[in-house]
Amino acid sequence: MLRIISTYLIGLVFGIGIMMSGMANPAKVLNFFDVFGTWDASLIFVMGGAILVAAPGYWLVVARPAGKPLMGEAFHVPQNRKLDMKLIAGSATFGVGWGIAGFCPGGALPAIGTLNPAVLTFTAALVVGIFTAKFTQNLTARRANSAAA
Repeated sequence: MLRIISTYLIGLVFGIGIMMSGMANPAKVLNFFDVFGTWDASLIFVMGGAILVAAPGYWLVVARPAGKPLMGEAFHVPQNRKLDMKLIAGSATFGVGWGIAGFCPGGALPAIGTLNPAVLTFTAALVVGIFTAKFTQNLTARRANSAAA
């Protein structure tokens, strides 16, 4: 029960932060990319603040003497450190989508409550994209396995 409550509170704080920072407003994000027009540098400060908050958290994860979290069996820290086509293509797709729509998943999910049609459309497209990517990955893996056999 404590895990569910803490998860809810973390999500609530994240959502409030996204809304207060204006990152749920696609115009604010798009203005960041409009360097020669109505440029708004506030996104740099939001990301810088996020790094300042996250960095000590990651340090605590690595330095924790018990080697495990308070409310779980193990930390889930990515072990893959290689740059591959999957990472590069995913990052490029994320960046292009963010630049076109003005939303990233982190900013769109808390904004669903506004019932703004642009947010709902983006979120629906996000979900379709996730399932399409999973389907494509599974199909590619099956083809590679059958070719190797």
